[in-house]
Amino acid sequence: MITLNLKKSLIAASFLGCSIFSLSLCAQDGDRHTDLIENSQESLRKMTDKTPALKTYLDESYGYVVFPKITKAGIGVGGATGKGTVFQGHEVVGTSRLKQASFGLQLGGQQYSEVILFKDEKSFQRFKNGNLKFDAQATAVALKKGAALDASYYKGVVVFTMVNGGLMYEASIGGQHFSYESIAGAETAETSSAQ
Repeated sequence: MITLNLKKSLIAASFLGCSIFSLSLCAQDGDRHTDLIENSQESLRKMTDKTPALKTYLDESYGYVVFPKITKAGIGVGGATGKGTVFQGHEVVGTSRLKQASFGLQLGGQQYSEVILFKDEKSFQRFKNGNLKFDAQATAVALKKGAALDASYYKGVVVFTMVNGGLMYEASIGGQHFSYESIAGAETAETSSAQ
């Protein structure tokens, strides 16, 4: 009898422990997304403060992804990585991971912010499906204080960057590729609004 009660108590404690562990993981995941979203929004605010003309591009785009901090380093062979927040309209729908490998003349390290705008649903879906990759000739428009912007979409995409720190001889976006992950609830809201 005592053994049976002890087993029941241990099972109940295990479930309680697992539930607390799961809640803790969910909270950490939520915090991770919250921090990333806040950093992305702050980065976007800095970009539009520096170059107010960017706001028009944002308002006219179908969607966009903001990478608040991309870290890039290289000596001949280089790499870059960053995490970002994906917006459809101005609503958060997911997160993205950027990876880049590059070869050629490069030396140093750099941190910068990047925003990729999608002109229409087709280009946005291509990104979400993991089919957006920048070739070696891909370029980004560097945001400059108070400058006018005259950037054109190429295959439904335009890219803007803002250097946060560091020095690097080469700042190409060629070789960047992306993964997409929806944020729970955001895709459901997106689907219901489309119906």
